[in-house]
Amino acid sequence: MVDSRSRPDSCPGAVGVHQAADGALARVRLPGGTLTPAQVRTLAESARDLGSGEIELTSRGNVQLRAIDDPQEFAHRLSRAGLLPSQTHERVRNILASPLTGRIGGLTDLRGVVDELDRRLCADSALAELPGRTLFTLDDGRGDISPLGGDYGVHAVSETEVAVVLAGRDSGARIAVTDSVTVLLDAARVFLELRDEHWRLSEIPEGMERTLAALTLVPTADPVTAFAEARPPIGWLDQADGDVTLGGGLPFGILDARMAEFLAAIEKPVIVTPWKSLLLCDLDEWSAEQVVRVLAPMGLIFDENSPWLNVSACTGQPGCEKALADVRADAREAVESGELPEVGRRHWSGCERRCGRPRGGVTDFVATATGTGYRVEGP
Repeated sequence: MVDSRSRPDSCPGAVGVHQAADGALARVRLPGGTLTPAQVRTLAESARDLGSGEIELTSRGNVQLRAIDDPQEFAHRLSRAGLLPSQTHERVRNILASPLTGRIGGLTDLRGVVDELDRRLCADSALAELPGRTLFTLDDGRGDISPLGGDYGVHAVSETEVAVVLAGRDSGARIAVTDSVTVLLDAARVFLELRDEHWRLSEIPEGMERTLAALTLVPTADPVTAFAEARPPIGWLDQADGDVTLGGGLPFGILDARMAEFLAAIEKPVIVTPWKSLLLCDLDEWSAEQVVRVLAPMGLIFDENSPWLNVSACTGQPGCEKALADVRADAREAVESGELPEVGRRHWSGCERRCGRPRGGVTDFVATATGTGYRVEGP
């Protein structure tokens, strides 16, 4: 059933926070997942001073802080750090990009496209009306981002050409990389004209075809399909320029303030991935070795075979009033006991909404109505 616009857009933001069971929840959009060291430091200090002491990574490469006791001060800190360039557009700055683009692999470097898209999105007052669920995707050709169900996206097919992706599918239309931002924003404007009661482009009947027609684009190639299920880049990753990126996982995608302060002190760019992991970029080899020695004992996971990389969970009790169990405690016990049920990826949910569930094949553990057990559903 299609969601009706008679309900307000409930997606939390950094200014329009959500009142959860444990207090105000604020979500900070990070186009391309990129953070400067100073911005990491701001988030760490805000989590420690104003919130629960933790920074939660999200499946859209954003972050959220819980139990914020002074949302106005939090927004002020974000603004000073450059994390809130537009209060009117803050909830629609959902831009996912291939996390390693321009550093390792891919057909083209899309970092400049991320920056231009965010700048021009925020400069258009009409686009502030997009739903908070809107998602732009920028895939550099490796196939890690296009499968994540964006509304408007591009997928590189060469160094200079991209496929236009609409409602999570390659439309068959091809454009120059340099035209990407113009086409994506025009597609978003078309959605606002067609929207009616819909939240996502995929909900509009023939949404892709109607958008192409409005953009005067026509399919000229066979669609790119059959994407492999992406995994978080974990461990030591050699960049094309000779530097090193370190990929680190976190249990449940939770970064505590103390570790975040250590990351900020390294004075290198940090990227939040849509798999709730982190990339620490542009390190020389000696620095990378020191980072591993310090942060691995603190809980940053550099082992691509760690069971934690296949386990996720919603917030659960006590943070969510709808949850029927403390799902993170139960999932943690399963991992630490070495007796994980089932194989492959597993997600623990406190209720039928299954918040935070990864896309693709996942075994679900759904808390029962009594809160004393779980119903298991296979992938």
